[in-house]
Amino acid sequence: MLNRDQKDDFNALLPGKTTEAGATRRTALKTALGVGYAASVMPIMAQTAIKTPSTGLASGEAVCEVDGFMVPLFYAAPEGRKNLPVILVIQEIFGVHDYIADVCRRFAKAGYLAIAPELFARQGDPSTYGEMAKLMAEVVSKVPDAQVMGDLDGAVKWAGQNGGDLKRVGITGFCWGGRITWLYAEQSSNVKAGVAWYGRLVGTASELSPKHPLDLAAGIKAPVLGLYGGQDDGIPLTTVSQMKDALAKAGGKGNVAARQSQFVVYPQAPHAFHADYRPSYSKDAAEDGFKRALAWFKGHGVG
Repeated sequence: MLNRDQKDDFNALLPGKTTEAGATRRTALKTALGVGYAASVMPIMAQTAIKTPSTGLASGEAVCEVDGFMVPLFYAAPEGRKNLPVILVIQEIFGVHDYIADVCRRFAKAGYLAIAPELFARQGDPSTYGEMAKLMAEVVSKVPDAQVMGDLDGAVKWAGQNGGDLKRVGITGFCWGGRITWLYAEQSSNVKAGVAWYGRLVGTASELSPKHPLDLAAGIKAPVLGLYGGQDDGIPLTTVSQMKDALAKAGGKGNVAARQSQFVVYPQAPHAFHADYRPSYSKDAAEDGFKRALAWFKGHGVG
């Protein structure tokens, strides 16, 4: 059964062709390069998809080792520069494809080393799936939160070895990645700030996902800016209010990061309003949100 953020990603799309294939290291690396969209998200809205030029950037594929496994990643950074602030860019359920790679390039143009690790690499390659139910059952539903947290730690370590300043690390993520942004802001001491785009805040505990953002609000270690859509059918604004209350309570008890965390709700925006390759794209909200994200990171020492 799909959880809410998985359903939201599906409902924001038009149906595509159905294909199947098992994941391999090669296809995972191909996905990490951001060279194409998953079959399950076709057709893309080519007329609106943003294409950030790579001029002046160093970008491409790499891997970071985590417990003996080579995690593929896509990176982009200003060419020839070192000691750069770092942004972890966390994928939707469809993996690291052109849209996520382009978000990395946008942050690189703003002066960051941006890294998008392929967080499903152990379970499968989303780009080979055209049937949503199979993608959920065979890949996404099998990804443990603990694995993701470890892979993000590995990506941060890689950043420190490749021109990144580990005193200036931020994280941002979209839908599935928005939830992960909240989790990593609580579980890691690596990050100084986060920006969560329409990430699910509440959920049912399971073996692989024992806690959700609302459960972890009291212990958050880095301030998070939450960007949400008022017309998001899968993330009720009541859950945003619950999270606000939990953060306010934690802030009142002395948690500075919780007190500093904020939400912006775009009243007319749907789920996935930043995804410029999808029918859900809302240009005004997306552009305003990205400007706020850049200001948020700079305002909290990641810049």
